[in-house]
Amino acid sequence: MSQQTVLVVDDERDIRELLTITLGRMDLLVDAVGTVTEARRALAERHYDLCFTDMRLPDGTGHEVVEVIAADHPDTPVAMITAYGNVDAAVSALKAGAFDFVSKPVDIQMLRRLVRTALRLAEEKRNGQAAAKPNGNERLIGESTAMQQVRGTITKLARNQAPVYIAGESGVGKELVARLIHEQGPRASGPFVPVNCGAIPSELMESEFFGHRKGSFTGAVGDKEGLFQAAHGGTLFLDEVAELPLHMQVKLLRAIQEKAVRPIGAREEVPVDVRILSATHKDLAGLVDQGQFRQDLFYRINVIELRVPPLRERRGDVPLLANFVLRQLANKSGGAPGRLLPAAQQALEAYDFPGNVRELENILERAMAMCDGDQIDVTDLMLPQRTPRAQEAVAPMTGAMASAPAPIPAAAPSANGGLDDYISNLERTAIIKALEESRYNKTAAAKKLGITFRALRYKLKKLGID
Repeated sequence: MSQQTVLVVDDERDIRELLTITLGRMDLLVDAVGTVTEARRALAERHYDLCFTDMRLPDGTGHEVVEVIAADHPDTPVAMITAYGNVDAAVSALKAGAFDFVSKPVDIQMLRRLVRTALRLAEEKRNGQAAAKPNGNERLIGESTAMQQVRGTITKLARNQAPVYIAGESGVGKELVARLIHEQGPRASGPFVPVNCGAIPSELMESEFFGHRKGSFTGAVGDKEGLFQAAHGGTLFLDEVAELPLHMQVKLLRAIQEKAVRPIGAREEVPVDVRILSATHKDLAGLVDQGQFRQDLFYRINVIELRVPPLRERRGDVPLLANFVLRQLANKSGGAPGRLLPAAQQALEAYDFPGNVRELENILERAMAMCDGDQIDVTDLMLPQRTPRAQEAVAPMTGAMASAPAPIPAAAPSANGGLDDYISNLERTAIIKALEESRYNKTAAAKKLGITFRALRYKLKKLGID
């Protein structure tokens, strides 16, 4: 097997010598140059398996080197060498197409891990192994233009190490997208560690993310590794990242930037090699404007944004998804797959799916339990019905505005109405709102209202809510 080659572009002699010696000990052949012009010449004369380039060069910038490699040598991973703590430069490099970045002073162990990952990716591309891998994108069901774009973007994002922010409503499949990015990339053999940031108590977050040493606090009876250490060599998926409190956002930013964590009670930081993927159903940019999410962390995790469309924007995919879900349910139960009758399929395609794919799965699982045999009719779906108030809100306006039906007012009690009527109106409004938010699941609505299921049934009957 021929010796793999690396191009180093840096105007500092010490850095060139350090990288040449370190990479040489990894049995790599190194060419080191100091300018953009020399880099262009070297790239024109020889193929390289990997490239390192400094951000600032005497006759240009590292971005020019990245652009040349992206245009003429797309199979060559390139890593940017940035100044210590320069987050903006690192983000800029990744957006320009860099595979990863290295901060000065260069951490030798981190450098070696980056090189091994990059060369493995280059080898797979050269041998066509990436194309031979099972296509995990097949799990993203749908032939709509929107889903084809998502699948294509996932394939591109899997090739580099840039942090990706996955945006989308609840239930669209953000974690599945994150898993596919991980599985199709060079870190596929490493761990994929998903964490729901909203499910960890604030006081335990630092220990959960970074670990702790024995005796560092009451109850620390032994050393414990954190989520970053657990994801070492793989991917850390931060789901519902918007739920992180501000004090953890600061610590998370440092961990991502420095590629190291300090366990509670430890004196020194521990290097970690992880790729960060994050997601939330909230408007993260809006939270930044409101001061509820740090702008520097937002730009660090949102190097590339991938939006997963809601189901109502790809209604044509509903039949495909429904058949896929019904086959999965049949595999679990051991029976025959359910079959949607035309009226049921039409009703599903017309439904807005506020809970997206997750809601579709729940609806079909319930329908299979309610239907006769394996044929699902529209009544078996038990789709939530809009309340009269909701229908008024979405109905098209006709005629003068004065003729539009008025919403139910939450007016104060008057001499004509009385206190009982006022309280009944308040109860009615609160119950309808809770039912809508819980997809008309009465048990969930009762829990949301803080009353028992029996009490809710009584109030529904009393208030005439069907």
